[in-house]
Amino acid sequence: MLHSLDSLEVWFVTGSQHLYGPEALAQVAEHSIRIAAELDGTGVVPVRVVVKPVQSDADSIRRLVLDANSTDGCIGIVAWMHTFSPAKMWIAGLNALQKPLLHLHTQFFRDLPWPTIDMDFMNLHQSAHGDREFGYMETRLGLSRSTVVGHWQDPATHERVGVWARAAVGRHTGQHLRVARFGDNMRDVAVTEGDKVEAQIRWGMSVNTYPMNELAAGVEQVLDADIDTQVAEYDERYQVAAELRPDGDRRGALREAARIEIGLRAFLEAGGFHAFTDSFEDLGALTQLPGIAVQRLMADGYGFGAEGDWKTASLVRILKAGAEGLPGATSFMEDYTYHLDPFGPLVLGAHMLEVCPSLASATPSCEIHPLSIGSRSDPVRLVFSAGPAVATVVGMLDLGDRFRLVANVVDVVEPPQPLPKLPVAHALWTPRPNLSTAAECWLLSGGPHHTALTTALTTAHIETLAEMVGVELVLIDESSTPRRLKQELAWNRASWVLGN
Repeated sequence: MLHSLDSLEVWFVTGSQHLYGPEALAQVAEHSIRIAAELDGTGVVPVRVVVKPVQSDADSIRRLVLDANSTDGCIGIVAWMHTFSPAKMWIAGLNALQKPLLHLHTQFFRDLPWPTIDMDFMNLHQSAHGDREFGYMETRLGLSRSTVVGHWQDPATHERVGVWARAAVGRHTGQHLRVARFGDNMRDVAVTEGDKVEAQIRWGMSVNTYPMNELAAGVEQVLDADIDTQVAEYDERYQVAAELRPDGDRRGALREAARIEIGLRAFLEAGGFHAFTDSFEDLGALTQLPGIAVQRLMADGYGFGAEGDWKTASLVRILKAGAEGLPGATSFMEDYTYHLDPFGPLVLGAHMLEVCPSLASATPSCEIHPLSIGSRSDPVRLVFSAGPAVATVVGMLDLGDRFRLVANVVDVVEPPQPLPKLPVAHALWTPRPNLSTAAECWLLSGGPHHTALTTALTTAHIETLAEMVGVELVLIDESSTPRRLKQELAWNRASWVLGN
């Protein structure tokens, strides 16, 4: 597994001022330490919450923000105004901020002490006052931020802070992501194209192409002993088809698949790549289109996109990083074909080979089947059905003047009948609000056919990520209608033209 959380943190920053004296500031500092420790210890916020000194003047605020910007492990700032913190002293710092910002609107005591409340209490515990001042300045400066309102001990507050932090992990991952493209995009396909320079400016990922034969040369160098170890793991972990077992007549194909996985993994590790693409139109000296290799790398946290689709490869990795430690799974996916029964329409999602086994509802079967495209030998793959879950299907597209995410909430279901001849991993789902409306809205939005399907993250995560990165989001859910979506798209177009 590619670990993304171990060295990451958010900074908890509290604002106040010297008007109330050193004793009040000491109490503010004590309360800040307790709130940060609470958020850090909930298990809901996936990274460390590090408390910083109380901020009470413009220069210290600016210096703290510059430190946050230059600290690789800091992925965002949580700001809270314990007392009244005049917001003009935040201008320089907020103008310099390059990390995500969460404005936490809370107060230390949940309840008012009715019999004893006095002006000392009022002056010290006036977050209702101070946070409004801070919110005005955030708005005046046009800052993109998240705002969470609630008591710091409330599980609902923890959950919303955790959503923000996971989106910040995804943004941080994109900012440091290296994507290897083996070969180019599938010829004449439009939606998998895109502006890689603008993607690096907006998302942060560095996307570069490497010859397939450079990978193939590494695959060729894999030692037989390492292949022995790899196929033994296949034998242990999966239901291996008889023809691929040690005494099977196609054992050699399984060994070749293992050789490809070992060589591909080594190439990615050596180059610091956490996402990659390939294309059946450009396999070089590889004897198989990578199947089980891609699936297992995705299960370990890598992003993948087929046919050179670097945008989806990046998106899969970003979502996997944000979902680390959560139940559920995230995979490369494609809307492949429909079941148009009016009493229960369904989408069958799959691809030629490459669906992540983290979605599997049971132990995957390791099989080999012909592939009619690619002009290579039959590839080995893992075959399974995804388990039932609420999921979000997310696609990324380049509109020329902006990137857009399209997300559809879906319900993954068990197949109503067995699929004994389907030779690929797959997921079956019902889109919300229904197939016809969801598909029409997806098409109106220009949504791509390659997507990331996640049962770990929700639309709240996706929406927060889009806001952090500064990209458009079109959400399709149970409340969507084509008419309203057309209006939304028109408003979005005007907003992006005028606002950018």
